[in-house]
Amino acid sequence: MKDDQFVMLPRHELPHEPDGSRNFNESVYTNAFDTASPVGGWMRLGNRVNEGYAELSVCLYLPDGRIACQFARPPITSNDRFDAGGLSYEVIEPLKSVSMTYSGDFIIVENPAALRDPASLFQSGQRLPGRAHWVHEAESPVHGGEPADDSVQTMYGRDFSLGHFNQHGRAKGEIRVGDQSWTIDGRGWRDHSWGPRYWQAIYFYRLFIANFPNGDGFMLLKITDRAGRVRREGVLLVDGRYEPVLDLDVSTEWTEDRDPAFVRLGVLTANRKVRIDAEILQLAPLRNRRRAGDEILLSRIAEGFTRFHWNGQRGHGMTEYIERLEDGNLAGFPL
Repeated sequence: MKDDQFVMLPRHELPHEPDGSRNFNESVYTNAFDTASPVGGWMRLGNRVNEGYAELSVCLYLPDGRIACQFARPPITSNDRFDAGGLSYEVIEPLKSVSMTYSGDFIIVENPAALRDPASLFQSGQRLPGRAHWVHEAESPVHGGEPADDSVQTMYGRDFSLGHFNQHGRAKGEIRVGDQSWTIDGRGWRDHSWGPRYWQAIYFYRLFIANFPNGDGFMLLKITDRAGRVRREGVLLVDGRYEPVLDLDVSTEWTEDRDPAFVRLGVLTANRKVRIDAEILQLAPLRNRRRAGDEILLSRIAEGFTRFHWNGQRGHGMTEYIERLEDGNLAGFPL
């Protein structure tokens, strides 16, 4: 994925005119993690205006091992803003600064395994009022954009998003859950996608996102389609500049529940060869379900708060494993 194949303008920060596809999605995502303590999380709002709702997701990883989360499908009637169900996103300065805020109830998860049965958790789980807010200030260029022509390979494929860009940055804010609060003073990552999307369009992928105290970071993606074709995408952020990934090796150690626990990464760019270790500290085992006629299509979405080690630096970020689940079989396991 080369940036000269994409068009990225300040207007792409704003909502786009939906096309006629029923599954048009426009989503914004941010994550943020404190440098001094293991606390942080991610928020995502995906407008699916042609289906009449937004996908709201908030997932916070608290220092005591609990997860505070909320998932909802609030109704929307237009795609003119990112604001639904108590979650809002604001562009402060295009390509430079954005903020994201959630205010409302959190479901408190003592044991992440409870997320495997979300119906029971939503019915009987403990709830506390709270708020999460942070501001992202860019520390990197923007990576990606809208493809310059029809021949350009998009990051995830055109059946998952047409336009897509992402960016690393400084993150400052606060998390409040019940009568407890935590300051966020660290770094994070954000992305923005638009175009037709079904989650089940992904056969399987492995995504790794990290920031380090010295300002370096990365976004690494290994994605495989049903025919076994593999693409390796992403960038290393070194001294404020992105280096495109030329090759990527991923070796995963798994739990008995087939969740990623530890990952060894090998990355090649034009300037360097590096090894990165990823230790998943807390994992939220999520899923997405969609009815297609008489069939229920199911995808596993494993969202892991992760400590990364690279070149003597320790940083934090996310490990995300998405894959189809068919007849109880995970499409990518044990790869």
